[in-house]
Amino acid sequence: EVQLVESGGGLVQPGGSLRLSCAASGFTFSNYDMRWVRQAPGKGLDWVSAIKTDGGSTYYADSMKGRSTISRDNAKNTMFLQMNDLKPDDTAVYYCNANSGPYNYWGQGTQVTVSS
Repeated sequence: EVQLVESGGGLVQPGGSLRLSCAASGFTFSNYDMRWVRQAPGKGLDWVSAIKTDGGSTYYADSMKGRSTISRDNAKNTMFLQMNDLKPDDTAVYYCNANSGPYNYWGQGTQVTVSS
């Protein structure tokens, strides 16, 4: 069974940091490009960051550039997103996504709330 399980979300004050994790199972993680995508209340999906299969290439949305770092550990089938200097506009459910050709998997999401 394919599973993507996000964790690490929570309530944080503006300017704070969080490290999200995405644990994968049921497929060959190292063959999949990975992404973080978020959905703010009442809004659509918003791409945050992506990382290629070997971790050698990373990409960031302008809104997160300079404030976040995406990484992966293929030996542990896990992807991470370190987020710093969080802002209220970062409040959203954060989803991890795995993609390889026609195969596309999603996790259930983890809530990030940035509020004082």
